[in-house]
Amino acid sequence: MKGRIHSIETLGTVDGPGLRYIIFTQGCLLRCQFCHNPDTWKMSGGKEMSVEELVKDIIKYKDFFDSSGGGVTVSGGEPLIQAEFLLELFTELKKHDIHTCIDSSGGCFSRAPHFIETLDKLMDVTDLILYDLKQIDPEKHKILTGVSNAHILDMARYLDEKNVPIWVRHVLIPGGSDDDVLLQRLSDFIATLSNVERIDVLPYHKLGVYKWETLGLDYPLEGVEPPSEERVKNAEAILNREKTIALPQS
Repeated sequence: MKGRIHSIETLGTVDGPGLRYIIFTQGCLLRCQFCHNPDTWKMSGGKEMSVEELVKDIIKYKDFFDSSGGGVTVSGGEPLIQAEFLLELFTELKKHDIHTCIDSSGGCFSRAPHFIETLDKLMDVTDLILYDLKQIDPEKHKILTGVSNAHILDMARYLDEKNVPIWVRHVLIPGGSDDDVLLQRLSDFIATLSNVERIDVLPYHKLGVYKWETLGLDYPLEGVEPPSEERVKNAEAILNREKTIALPQS
């Protein structure tokens, strides 16, 4: 089986624990206004690579994984569009005792039997999900990403049902998601999940603007500046507060 791969980064440090081999897959159903990888949107782009090719390269870095508690993260685009490929890849990686992680926004999730059957098997060989919760309000989510968030919140519940550990990631965008009321609503939702190990606030940045320009796309957040350190700390406090309270007493 072959997957459609956009790019690979070796020894990354911000996409899961330890040093990580990061595979960026091609294809995404969302059109996030703040996306820093719009070149991954097209389903037909990228390069076809086999599981065998990838594993052969990945195991070269196993000593780094073992010494740092790292492993392999598949990001995107949206990796779960290629769930069957991920299942085959992670099954092979587990034969080498390599930690596996998926960075997903849940944009292609559904309860369709065929997809759930593959996803159930994939979760059995997945150690961690970095899960992007971009906006709790469905209408604002549609403005921000092009789609509603109903199925995305449903996937968060699915991961809870499966007891798959997740790190929640929330991009803080002035005027888009940096709102105390919405942050509290998001915090309330996160507090209903029992599988959340960590909540990260990711400050909006403009590092991917040049890609929009290169692709001839109008950048929707023109003029929006990154949030202040004070607003980032405020969001961190709100999103982590309820989860801390919700933890069982020892």
